[in-house]
Order: sequence, then C-alpha cells, then structure tokens
Amino acid sequence: MSQKALLNWSGGKDSALTLYKLQQSQEFEIACLLTSISEKYQRISMHGVRSELLELQAKSMDIPLVKMQVPDMPSMEVYEQTMRETLSELKRQGVSASIFGDIFLEDLRTYRENKLAELDLTGVFPLWKQPTDKLIREFLDLGFKTITTCVNEQFLDNSFVGRVIDEDFLNDLPANVDPCGENGEFHTFVFDGPIFSRPIEFELGEKVLRKYEAPKTADDSDQCFSDKKQDPAQYGFWFCDLIPLTP
Repeated sequence: MSQKALLNWSGGKDSALTLYKLQQSQEFEIACLLTSISEKYQRISMHGVRSELLELQAKSMDIPLVKMQVPDMPSMEVYEQTMRETLSELKRQGVSASIFGDIFLEDLRTYRENKLAELDLTGVFPLWKQPTDKLIREFLDLGFKTITTCVNEQFLDNSFVGRVIDEDFLNDLPANVDPCGENGEFHTFVFDGPIFSRPIEFELGEKVLRKYEAPKTADDSDQCFSDKKQDPAQYGFWFCDLIPLTP
C-alpha cells in the first residue's frame, strides 16, 4: 500500500510538476493538497491568487484541498504554530509524509525537515537538485501552461507579471534570475496541463505594487531564509490579479 502523503500546493508550476511526477511513480497516495491562505484577503500566500481559482484547480484535479488560514504577514511563531496544528490533524488522519516542490534552497529544506521531525513526519522533495533550466522546459514540454502572478521588484519589473511562461519569457529573463524563480524572483499560477481534467478559465485584472516587511522571528534572525538581509522598505512585489471566469 502506498504511503499516505500531503502535497504542499502553491498553485504554481513547481508543485504542479511535483504532482505530475508523483502520479507517474504512484509511490505515494496523495491524501490532500495543503495551501497557505491569507485569512484577510483569501488569496494564496505570496502568490496573491484568489482562493476561488485554487478551488477550481483542486476540483479539476479531483484532490481534496486543505486551506490553512494564516493572518496577513504573520510572524514566524504564528505561522509555525498554525502549521503545527494543521499537520497534527492531518497526521491523525493517517498522513505520514509531507511533499514539497523545492529544488535547491538548502536552508529551507533543513528548516522544513527539522519542523516535520518534531511531529514524526517525513519530508519528500521529488525535484531536489534537478537543473532548473531543464525542469522548466520539461514542464512546458509536458503541456503545462502557467502565468506569473507575482514578481520580486528587486529582480524583475512589472512587464514580467501577468505573462504566460514560454520560450520568449525565458529568453527575456535577466541572467541573474533563475528560470524556475527558485530564489523567489517570481511566482506562478498553473491553469492547464496533464494533471487537470479541464483548464482553469480566468481573465487578467489589475497590476499593483505592494511593499512588505520580511517575515521574522522575535529576534529578527530570519528573513525568508535569505543570506542577503533586506531593508523592509525595499521588500516589494508586483502582483497581477487573476479574475476567475464562471464555467
């Protein structure tokens, strides 16, 4: 019998490719998708995608969805407590593994594994250490379609948000930007591909620039696992709203 696992689902390309590979291997039974949602705005954390579109994804994939509600810009302590409660409940339901689409951020993987170990859960990373230039082309070759919903203004201007990722997009990326956005340069929403029974329909809404303070612990020791500490005033992202279309 396959091990029962949850998939940490952002709605974006890396989690979509991870799910595809899991479905091909049949090594795990995917009990649910777990997504962090802004309680105030009802949007996917960091990606800014409306929860209605997330629900349409889950419905098209026919996989149960667990929405973890978190305050807007929570402290690390609040986030970790909410995650601990959510994972504990899923563990009581038989889940023993938590699967991520992370590729090469060592500190983030170590953090995840340490927190999971506290609950006697196993972390699984199917895309780990695979070349990101090959991953994004594998993703496109499989027939996936994805659009950028958020870009970090430190790396990309607003012309990159609200764009479908294709060869032209990849060719336009600056040399210092990872083609999968693994350093947080951009986030995406997947709207079609082999994991879906039907495409997710939407139209483009407005673009907005939002500034945030980086998530921190009480002693200011953590800023999203980055070695480059940032002035909070410079922590800005361009978002493009996606408006769901009624089927």
